[in-house]
Amino acid sequence: MNIRLTRRMVILVILDIVAAYVAFMFATVGTSQGDEIFLTTDWVFLFGIVALVNCFVFAGFQMYTNLWEYASLNEVLQIVIATLISVPVSALIHYIADQRLPIRVYMLAWFVLLVLTGSVRFVFRYWRHGKRMFTQRPPVANRRRTLIVGAGETGSSTINRMTTGDYSMQGIPIACVDDDESKHGMHIHNVKVVGSTDMILDLVKKLSIEQIVVAIPSATPEQRRRIYDICLQTNCKLLTLPNVRNIRTEDLGGVQLREVQVTDLLSRDEVVLDTYMVSGYLAGRCVLITGGGGSIGSELARQLAPIGIDKLVIFDSYENSAHDLQQELSEHYPDIKVYVEIGSIRDQKRLDRLFQRYHPDVVFHAAAHKHVPLMEKNPREAVLNNVFGTLNTAKAAVQYGVKRFIYISTDKAVNPTSVMGATKRMGEMIIQHFAAEYTTCFTAVRFGNVLGSNGSVLPTFSRQISEGGPVTVTHPDITRYFMTIPEASRLVIQAGGMAEGGEIYILEMGEPVKIDELARNLIRLSGLIPDRDISIKYTGLRPGEKLYEELVMDSETTVTTPVSGIMVSTAEPESNESVLSKLEALNDCLEKDDEAIIACLAEQIPTYTPTANGG
Repeated sequence: MNIRLTRRMVILVILDIVAAYVAFMFATVGTSQGDEIFLTTDWVFLFGIVALVNCFVFAGFQMYTNLWEYASLNEVLQIVIATLISVPVSALIHYIADQRLPIRVYMLAWFVLLVLTGSVRFVFRYWRHGKRMFTQRPPVANRRRTLIVGAGETGSSTINRMTTGDYSMQGIPIACVDDDESKHGMHIHNVKVVGSTDMILDLVKKLSIEQIVVAIPSATPEQRRRIYDICLQTNCKLLTLPNVRNIRTEDLGGVQLREVQVTDLLSRDEVVLDTYMVSGYLAGRCVLITGGGGSIGSELARQLAPIGIDKLVIFDSYENSAHDLQQELSEHYPDIKVYVEIGSIRDQKRLDRLFQRYHPDVVFHAAAHKHVPLMEKNPREAVLNNVFGTLNTAKAAVQYGVKRFIYISTDKAVNPTSVMGATKRMGEMIIQHFAAEYTTCFTAVRFGNVLGSNGSVLPTFSRQISEGGPVTVTHPDITRYFMTIPEASRLVIQAGGMAEGGEIYILEMGEPVKIDELARNLIRLSGLIPDRDISIKYTGLRPGEKLYEELVMDSETTVTTPVSGIMVSTAEPESNESVLSKLEALNDCLEKDDEAIIACLAEQIPTYTPTANGG
């Protein structure tokens, strides 16, 4: 035990002993029992019993080891309960020792004891805040004039911490806004709630606001999106609090502000993994992830690890990212056996050895060539990897008794205009063919772009902004569906738990986002102004690139599933004979030139329309 903690405990014990004596002395005098008790009994012994019992009870409640600098309502209740126990126990001991006092003495003594012991402990809290106000408070000149959005518990905590000089909450709270009209005109820690969020733009100008803190954990996704849209029209620094909806009110004092991120602007409720649904097909099982070192594959591994799988096999052709993921998972989940295997899904013999060694129960097939313009220039590689690599993996799954096979598809497979999209659509056909022919449960999950994944626009935009611009956007009207990598991975895992075989699940992506707007918001979140500090350059659509993406084909309709955010296609799959014929045709054209391969793809996949600038 360190010296500082020991010293604090000794001080608290001494003060509690003094408090017990003072409380009972006051109670006896206050109830006109002083002369009788002080003259006829050994009051030092009598009150000493109270002090001793009180110290033992407080120790049992760990009230000598709590950090009272962070005391809150829980600690207040702790003191109340402890004193409610110690005083009756003391009374019982007095009764046994035939040293009885009137009940009114015990009642008044309890109240005084509660006040004294509570006051002693909360001195630590207010001494800490007061000392920080005078010794650690940042100079006012370096603190931004701040508008707080939200007058609830979170907003109140933020204002309080700012006014007491908390370093993690730097800023001077000037005003607060909230859409609850009943709070308008009221004050929170001397900061006035001046009106609704519709007044933000006017208040920024009128009050010379430099910083806006969004503290509204109870707001709906639509409300948050509207508020962020308003705030982004200002030149203010925009901050929020992380995951405050999952934080208890009493823990808000330890939460730090963070900058608003592009993912916040999606304004989607975070998807929570239904562990009950997925535990049945994953708990205690061996799981293989092809492409396990990539953006989606690695996040699937992170989401799967806490579920209680037995073995996790990461299969990838790139060893560095796979090795890093293995180190990360082994550190955080030492009970799970994590293996890394290097190889290509194009190598059937390598896959056979892999499946023979581990006999996986579940396969998440995320390995694919995904870069649209590169695949336009390398169609043979796209077909070999995305089509025949998928075919090889599915064959191995059947041969070695895999129970479930989940194929990661893409919205680019819908009415494709790119080689990459066409090959992924062919992959969906392969999955449905195997689902119809074999007992292994094959299913596909289709979704759009994931923010921050390898090859996505977000890292490119961030790099371009850091370099001073310009930010390159292919077309001012181009739109894409987006979700975060963790969200997509959780939905994929849950879709795998619902699958019966042959389905194409489609993840609900919300509203499409204009890439131009995404770029401009990212510039604003960096504290810069689009077209002034950072220019935006339109470069034209790239080979194989669509102006907008779709989630369902013209011939498809969707129905909802029991899991929010997951739909399933009702389209009839291709016949097994048709799929086999298409695979044979594609295999025959692999030794031809790129134009012939693209033409063959278009012939086998009628929904594929090659772009004029492809090839």
